[in-house]
Amino acid sequence: MTLFVLLIACSSSPTPSPEDETPVDSGDPDTGNDSDCPDESAVRALIDGTATLDETRFAVAWSEGWPVRTCSETWLFIADGSGRTLAGDHSDWTEIAMTEGSGFSWAEVAVGSPAGSGYKLGPGLAADPWARSYDYDAFGEISFVAPPSDAPRLDRWPELQAEGLAARDLRVFVPPGAGPFDVLYAHDGQNLFDPNALWGGWRLQTALAEQPPMLVVGIDNTLDRANEYTHVYDAVLDTGGGGAAYARLVHDHVRPHIEATYGSTGTDGLLGSSLGGLVSLVVADADPTAWDFVGSLSGTLGWGKLGSDNELIVERWEQAPRGPVIYVDSGGSAGLDGCTDPNGDGYPVDDPDDSDNYCANRDFADRLAAGGYTWDANLFHWHEEGAPHNEAAWAARVSRPLAIFAALE
Repeated sequence: MTLFVLLIACSSSPTPSPEDETPVDSGDPDTGNDSDCPDESAVRALIDGTATLDETRFAVAWSEGWPVRTCSETWLFIADGSGRTLAGDHSDWTEIAMTEGSGFSWAEVAVGSPAGSGYKLGPGLAADPWARSYDYDAFGEISFVAPPSDAPRLDRWPELQAEGLAARDLRVFVPPGAGPFDVLYAHDGQNLFDPNALWGGWRLQTALAEQPPMLVVGIDNTLDRANEYTHVYDAVLDTGGGGAAYARLVHDHVRPHIEATYGSTGTDGLLGSSLGGLVSLVVADADPTAWDFVGSLSGTLGWGKLGSDNELIVERWEQAPRGPVIYVDSGGSAGLDGCTDPNGDGYPVDDPDDSDNYCANRDFADRLAAGGYTWDANLFHWHEEGAPHNEAAWAARVSRPLAIFAALE
């Protein structure tokens, strides 16, 4: 089992009847048979003052998740600070006062139909930032007491830290059903599902509703994105080259956890945009036989020669087929004079008139085709002429790589 370096954080179902949703007296917790409910035991220790909030919150988040089901079939909720409230489907959205602990508030509540039962924390009613399962409603994020059984959901695995990289969350889109599913690992996870993300985000839930069921693992980026998502140094941003460590994070930590938790059909892919498109190719290059698909939207495939003279990712890929099916695309255009090579090094990534990385992506696809890949079999290229470099544009065409991945056998 993969060992995770634990970062302590400084960082529809039927509506139950009122008799099914009675708050439990939270003044004198009953420990029950704690050996059968280890997460409950951890929370009881927190309430008793024999465990810390950060330790408990993180440990539970990577176990069965928040909120915690007890052995007596009640649910334990935790919120930062004092004066907090809890409201949800179980209370007909009436706010219930939580009990004050040491730096946190807590409540123990009976929930008659927990699967898909929504809740938020108050005052002010916002989603539980540590809830395992959640989705979005008209007011933003909404937390689930337990995952819905008949609808898709998002699962959160917070603050993963490994390989000397900064901590980040995983956001997993889980279709309804038992699985296992094909698994697609996608970068810039905070932009994939959240409708309040930049440019409205990718709105992947909408695109995924039109595809066969698949699991999508969104891996959040960090402030060190330009370094983590690139294979070599480049002078433009005076950074780069951390892609090997990020590839290990995906291979050795994220993927084993996902497969142990959700399983996989054995069909696995990578997807990203801009630098996320580049790092998808970097991760696959670290072990090409481990991946069935790589999708890059507007990939920054000129990285390495933007302000330096270092290796392009295409130089690692152009010699012969490597294993995965490849999809690359861009918006923008080549400009009026087509893709040119002002410095004469054989690569048009320095074309001054192209936009949205068109020339680098077109050149990448053409070189793979010349090196043994076959168009529309294991190599796909799409040009959305004039499309800008943003999440709204990627959302508009992400169904293309999703459909290619879904069609793999």
